[in-house]
Amino acid sequence: MIIKNGTIMDPLTLTHKKADLLIKNGCIEQILPESFDLLTSPEFSQEAVIDADGLIVAPGLIDTHIHFRDPGFTYKEDLHTGALSAAKGGVTTVICMANTSPTVDQVTVLEYILNRAEKEAIRICQAAAVSRSLKGEELTDMQALKTAGACGFTDDGIPLKNAAFCYEAMKQAAALDLPISLHEEDPSFIKNNGINHGPVSEQLGLYGSPSIAEESLVARDCMLALRSGADVVIQHISSGYSVELVRTFKALGAKIHAEATPHHFTLNDTAVLRHGTLAKMNPPLRSEEDRLAIIRGLADGTLDLIATDHAPHSIEEKQKPLSEAPSGIIGLETSLALGITSLVRPGHLTLMQLLEKMTINPARLYRLPYGKIEEHAAADLVIFDPEECWTPTEYCSKSCNTPFTGTPLYGKVKYTVCRGDLVYSDR
Repeated sequence: MIIKNGTIMDPLTLTHKKADLLIKNGCIEQILPESFDLLTSPEFSQEAVIDADGLIVAPGLIDTHIHFRDPGFTYKEDLHTGALSAAKGGVTTVICMANTSPTVDQVTVLEYILNRAEKEAIRICQAAAVSRSLKGEELTDMQALKTAGACGFTDDGIPLKNAAFCYEAMKQAAALDLPISLHEEDPSFIKNNGINHGPVSEQLGLYGSPSIAEESLVARDCMLALRSGADVVIQHISSGYSVELVRTFKALGAKIHAEATPHHFTLNDTAVLRHGTLAKMNPPLRSEEDRLAIIRGLADGTLDLIATDHAPHSIEEKQKPLSEAPSGIIGLETSLALGITSLVRPGHLTLMQLLEKMTINPARLYRLPYGKIEEHAAADLVIFDPEECWTPTEYCSKSCNTPFTGTPLYGKVKYTVCRGDLVYSDR
């Protein structure tokens, strides 16, 4: 394959230049100046050609927080439809969470998923559970799970309420040199999850989930991270105070990483009034002040990851009353566009900074050899038009639970390449 006339953007080297790529055997074999015409050589005359004139060629996106619902809840999503959804969004590598059924707390379950994942068009990595059955009481065999291919550990969806247990898990993760990711919501503060406690929840006649439910655990786990030396990921951060806690403990030397989701930096809790259950997620959308604090955290590097928390649910589930419907939205197919629309175009981040948080930073955290454009690197690429305005209406996901349907967005994925193969094209 030859990718011609594109503008290469590589956050690892801060490269931003016009160049052509020659791809062979799943890797980038050569990066050649635009003036060098590969097509004149008989050796390359039979290669498939993508004309990327006017488009950005960047490393394939890496999403560190995904729910493919497989096994156990495949009426919502499965490995195949999830992979198709990722490819459409320019995502070539995903990290799947462990809260499947059965839970990914045993080697047999992990191997079952990874063996099936090998057949899909994108790279599907799997995190293992921290605790058996996600109960927060007994540690999994983290060494055996790492040996079997787990890329990290998480009980996502459920917080680790016991501080001593969490600290021990961090120390084991540090010894294994793998990240541990934490869902920070103390249920003792929450009466109705998925909705921020504040003026909007009061208008709806609900108490909701106050931000201290997140902040209290973030404060605790930032200290545990500092003491344990582990790579600790604060998942889907939603509170401005949480951002400040991460900023403070990073300065103290803690190896903390923090995810911001596109919905948390794009919407505030008033979206629940417009979109109902489609704007219900854990942690909830919070105040406009919190949203702006998240953007400031992204701009100054406090928040170093952008991840979707892609969480499919059926139409029937989301049609339940607000207090009963499950939390979560899909996000793979709109994440890049929301980053461009909400962060780059308003001037909060450069396009290079956005790509850094969606490519090389996740790759470094999970020790993956992806997220870069250089000779001999994996040919995992997203090719997109940052100026094209489009409106999401249909999805490759089995689910459509998102408040962004019908919203004009900037930044359209035109092609996705993974392992040197074209896995998505809108042309």
